[in-house]
Amino acid sequence: MIRRNGLAAIAIAMTFVGAPAVKADTLAQALTAAYNNSGLLDQNRALLRAADEGVAQSVAATLPVINWSISTNRTRVESPATATTTSTLARITGDLTLFDFGVNQLGIDAQKEVVLGTRQALRGVEQDVLLRAVQAYMNLRSAGEFVQLRENNVRLITQEFRAAQDRFEVGEVTRTDVALAEARLAAARSLLAAAQGDLARSVEEYRVAIGRNPSGPRTVSPAPVSRTLNDAKAFAVRNHPSVLEAQHSVTAAEINIRRAEAATRPSVSLNGSVSTNQDSDTTAQIGVSIGGPIYAGGLILSQFRQVQANRDAARSGLHLVTLGVQQQVGNAFASLQVAQASRQASERQIAAARVAFQGVREEATLGSRTTLDVLNAEQELLDAQANRIAAQADEVIASYALLSAMGLLTADHLNLQVQQYDPAEYYNLVKDAPTALSAQGAALDRVLEAIGKE
Repeated sequence: MIRRNGLAAIAIAMTFVGAPAVKADTLAQALTAAYNNSGLLDQNRALLRAADEGVAQSVAATLPVINWSISTNRTRVESPATATTTSTLARITGDLTLFDFGVNQLGIDAQKEVVLGTRQALRGVEQDVLLRAVQAYMNLRSAGEFVQLRENNVRLITQEFRAAQDRFEVGEVTRTDVALAEARLAAARSLLAAAQGDLARSVEEYRVAIGRNPSGPRTVSPAPVSRTLNDAKAFAVRNHPSVLEAQHSVTAAEINIRRAEAATRPSVSLNGSVSTNQDSDTTAQIGVSIGGPIYAGGLILSQFRQVQANRDAARSGLHLVTLGVQQQVGNAFASLQVAQASRQASERQIAAARVAFQGVREEATLGSRTTLDVLNAEQELLDAQANRIAAQADEVIASYALLSAMGLLTADHLNLQVQQYDPAEYYNLVKDAPTALSAQGAALDRVLEAIGKE
């Protein structure tokens, strides 16, 4: 089974190499497919909906809580006159917090910050998905070009090998020249096989990252990045989803400190009940209660210290994330500059190596150059072409990595033709903790049904 799968992948890869350019996916089409097919995005959207429900649950804590119960008891009394009685009680109770020094409201505020942070985490996942798609697209393109380059190299060295054999037969070269050409041909075939294997692996990565089989990538230009390094870093610190997520975590932690302080104060609640028994006797009561903690064995103070430590950790996390984002921008900026310089140098190298190869091959026909000279010149040209392929792919990937480091590698910024996920749509339906019988509850049922069919 493994062997058949491997052969199938290589067959698809070779089909891609020879596919007409008209059928090729553009990078935008590949990114659109990656966005639409990503299970990772679906997973994190579900996590965001779970965080939205946290707001609904916090809001529900400020609303009346009504419960019902029915109890039946059978009592047997053993005495000179044995008696057995059965009692049934139906009861409805209700509770409503009237005043709690803002504990419940602070809980809502903290959960809202969690939602905002989770939204930024979803943006970060979106960037990861799209950057992986860019890398898969460019790696597939460069792998296909490497295969074509290696195939051309095999054909060229095969010609050189046959020419060496012909010249040996007429006494122009020695057996050594023929052996050198034969060894170089074997090495070229080995490198071709390796390139085909790399292409097959690139096809598999493309399937996972894009969500479908490749049809052949087109030539891609680097993403436009006109900012200086300092501007890029400053923009990233203000807009990168990881930084914004960490900021919301700090805010939530600070709110939780205020909530812990408020929790030490008394609260006022309204409670009532209605009950009826088997004899249809009905009892109703309503009352107001006030209370608060006096002693809990150090639990309250420990909880307060805990939320303070969480706040300090969140602040440190924000600092570390900010430094990490700045480093990512610097690394991507440097990688882009290196790739640009490498591409420009490789283009000049190719031009010079092609002239040298043509001259050496012409001189070899006149007897002033050996077969080894021709093979070395051809190898230098091949190396230069391979360097350009790698540099072109690195330049494109580095440009999109820089966008990602700045927080701009999103479907919105790239103007992808997709139905973008609205993180506020589900939140607006649940933020008021709707009941199942309300209009919002019915709308939620339709939304969840639609999500389940996707």
